[in-house]
Amino acid sequence: MHASLKPHLVLAGVVLATLSACGGSNSNSNGFVPVVAPPAPAPAPPAPAPASAAPGSVDVKLIAFNDLHGNLEPPRLSITAPAKSGGTVAVPAGGAAYLASAIASLKAKNENNAVVSAGDMIGASPLVSALFLDEPTIEAVNEMKIDFNAVGNHEFDKGQTELLRMKNGGCAKNTPLEPCRVNKAFPGANFGFLAANTVKTDGTTLFPATGMKTFTKDGATVKVAFIGMTLKGTPSIVTPAGVAGLSFKDEADTANALIPQLKAQGADAIVVVVHEGGTTTVGYNDKSCAGLSGDIVPILDKLDASVDVVISGHTHRSYICDYGKTNPAKPFLLTSAGQYGTLLTDINLTIDTRTRKVTAKSADNVIVQGEAYTSGASTVALTDQYPTFGKNQQVAALVSQYLSIAAPLVQRVVGTLSGPATRTQTASRENVLGNLVADAQLDATSASNKGGAQIALMNPGGVRADLVPAGDGSVTYGQIFSVQPFGNSLVVKTMTGAQIKALLEQQFNSGTNTVASPRVLLPSRSLSYSYSLSAPAGSRISNMALNGTAMADGTNYRVTMNSFLATGGDNFTVFNQGTDTLGGDQDVDALEAYIKANSPLAPPSTNRITALP
Repeated sequence: MHASLKPHLVLAGVVLATLSACGGSNSNSNGFVPVVAPPAPAPAPPAPAPASAAPGSVDVKLIAFNDLHGNLEPPRLSITAPAKSGGTVAVPAGGAAYLASAIASLKAKNENNAVVSAGDMIGASPLVSALFLDEPTIEAVNEMKIDFNAVGNHEFDKGQTELLRMKNGGCAKNTPLEPCRVNKAFPGANFGFLAANTVKTDGTTLFPATGMKTFTKDGATVKVAFIGMTLKGTPSIVTPAGVAGLSFKDEADTANALIPQLKAQGADAIVVVVHEGGTTTVGYNDKSCAGLSGDIVPILDKLDASVDVVISGHTHRSYICDYGKTNPAKPFLLTSAGQYGTLLTDINLTIDTRTRKVTAKSADNVIVQGEAYTSGASTVALTDQYPTFGKNQQVAALVSQYLSIAAPLVQRVVGTLSGPATRTQTASRENVLGNLVADAQLDATSASNKGGAQIALMNPGGVRADLVPAGDGSVTYGQIFSVQPFGNSLVVKTMTGAQIKALLEQQFNSGTNTVASPRVLLPSRSLSYSYSLSAPAGSRISNMALNGTAMADGTNYRVTMNSFLATGGDNFTVFNQGTDTLGGDQDVDALEAYIKANSPLAPPSTNRITALP
C-alpha cells in the first residue's frame, strides 16, 4: 500500500464509527446502538520452513590400490619421498594391518567413498599367503571392507575354478595344496570381483563386468560406475589350462561398449579399473607424468573421452597423471599405487548435481607407513615427515594366526649355499638363480622312472625372489618357497632338436617376446647354445649342444619344463608339440631336494648361453 493513503483511511474509519453511534433503531428501547468491534482476524498460519536447497555438487572419494600379491606382512620396502628440508627421505611402507588402517583413515574423511583394487590381489604371494592358497589375503581384505577388485592376470594362476572359489568360498580342492587348512569355513570374498573383458564360451563374463555405487548428500544423489578388467594379454602370461574356455577382449573396446549402458543406468561418473599399466620417469607423487610409456597408453588413446578416471596396475609402478596434458582429447585422471600395499591412491571427485558431470578431480598417493625395518646393516626408521598408521587389530590377529601355523615350515633349514643366488641378469640374459632352478628340475626328472630328462628349461618370470643364505650359509624352506610360489609341477616331454630350436627362436619372436624385449629361458647345465639378435627371424639360434655334443634336428630329446610352460605359457607354444608327456614333482620340492643333496651348493655359472653380435 502506498504510504500517502494511510491518514485518509484512518479518518474514514472514525466517521464510520460516529455515524453508527448516532443512527436510530427500533430494536433497542433506550435507543442506544452499541458499537461492536469487528472480530479479530484469525492468526496467520506459520510460514513453512524454507526447503533446504539440494547441493549443487557432491564430493566423492575413491581409494585405490593394486598388485597387493598377498603381502600380508610388511614387505620390507620403502618409498623414496621428498623431505621437507629438501632432498629425499626413505619411508617404510606396507603391511596388511597398516593398509587396513590407512583405508579406514581415508574413508573417515568422506562418508561418500568407494575402495577398489586394480588386480593381482592374490597370486605370486609370500609364503604366509601362498601356503594357504591365498585364503588369508581374501580374509584380510574382507576386513578392509572394500567394494570391488578388478581381476588381474595372477588371479588366474591356479585356474578359473580356483579363482571362483576365492570369490564364492568353500573348500573344493582344485590344486595340489589342501584348501581350508586353517579356516574350515572359508567364506570367499565379501567384495565384488569384476571381469568385463573375460568372456566365457557362452558369451557371458566370468564375473560381473561393472559395479555401481550410489552416494547421497542433503537429498542429492549421484552414481559412480566402475568397469573392471584385466589385460587382454592374460592368456600368454598364465597357465593356459587355467584360462581354457575363456577369451580376453580388448580393454578399450570393452569399456567403450559398456559406457552407454552405464549412462542409461544413471551413472554420473565413469571409472575404469584395469590391470594394465605403464611407467614414468619421475618420483613419488610427482604429477607431471613425465616419460609416461607402456601398454596403458594405447588403451587410453582408444578410450571414450567420457571416462573420468583410469585406475591402473600390473607394472608395479606408482604414478598420478592428468592425461589431458598428454592427449587433450582424452582428459582422464590416470593413477597407480605401485605394489604390495605400500601406497594408497586418494582420489577426490566433485560431481555437479545439475549437469551430472565431474567438474573437478584430483589424486594423491598416500604412503602406508606403519613400522620400521632392518635390511642387512641398514635400518629404515619411521619418519614424522609423513603420516604413520596404526595396526588394524582384526587384520593383525588374522595374519598372526597364519604366521604361527606356517612358522615351523618357513624356518626349516633345507640346506646350505656357498654364496647368494640372485636374479641379476648377465649379458647373455641368464641369471644364477634361474640356472640353479633349471639344474634342480633336471636332477628331479633325469631318472628313467621320473621321465629320463636330458634338458630342463625355466621361465625367468617364475623365479620370484633372490636366494641369499644366512651368515652360516643356511637356506630355509620359506626362502625357496618365495623363489617358486606358484605350486607348478614338473613335466617331461619328448621334443626333436628342430622343435627345441624353434622353441628357443620364440624367445625373440612370439607374442610379447620380441627382439626389443626378449624373454630368455634359463637352461640347465646340460644345454648350451648361442643367439644373435641381429640375425633374421628363425635364424637367431646356433651352436646348440647337449653336454658339449652338437644336437641334431631329427634326434629326440627329453625336456623338462614346469606345468605353466608345458601348455604354452609365456608365448612358448612349441612346448605344445612335445609328446610322451610325464608329470612330475612340485617345483619347490625339486629345488629343496637339490639343495639338500648338494649342500654346501655352489651357485652355478652363467656361461650356458652366448650372445653373438
